[in-house]
Amino acid sequence: MPGVEHLQALAWVDVGSVIDVGANKGQFSLAVRSLFPDVEIHAFEPLESEFRIFKSVVRGPVKHYAVALGAEPAEAKFYVTSRADSSSLFKPGKNHEQLAGVTVSSAKTVQVVRLDDAIDVRTMAPPVLMKLDVQGGELEALKGAADALPFIDSIYTEASFVSLYEQQPLAGEIIGFLAEHGFVLRGVFNHSVVPEVGPLQADFLFVRASSKTGIRGST
Repeated sequence: MPGVEHLQALAWVDVGSVIDVGANKGQFSLAVRSLFPDVEIHAFEPLESEFRIFKSVVRGPVKHYAVALGAEPAEAKFYVTSRADSSSLFKPGKNHEQLAGVTVSSAKTVQVVRLDDAIDVRTMAPPVLMKLDVQGGELEALKGAADALPFIDSIYTEASFVSLYEQQPLAGEIIGFLAEHGFVLRGVFNHSVVPEVGPLQADFLFVRASSKTGIRGST
């Protein structure tokens, strides 16, 4: 099923092409398809079992990359968890088990690449939307996209207020990094709040301040 929780954020932006980082089973890309049926999607997902489902359900122009994105190219340990969509390059911490029951099931080695090395964003149809849902690895993926960021119009990323993974960068660090690269926070969606700690995580929509094409209603 499409990730219907993302439709509100998608309604705020114009989309000419999409970089889906942490594509999982295709939930976000299906939501994109429902609103923008002809855009090209570049989908990144290192977990083979999930990516197999993505390929079977997301149609239209799609390019697949069975790798993880990070700040530097490497081979790295990838932690497969009891909930597949919580799997990450970052090891789940005690909070994740206590608050959501997520534990490590196994680990595998995956290829990590920089976005700047994987695709040339300058050749993509604008406006370009980059989505990140990589369970703590958002900031590392953004660092590996530094050369591409001037050509990306909007960024939609999950971020946490409380550390769920060991050494996980939190929302404030991601907001600060993107501000340094010319992005402003446009909206916050899908707040997750738990009684034990309060605000846990949310989805953040950023737009490049200089972009003239990424926002609905702009010219």
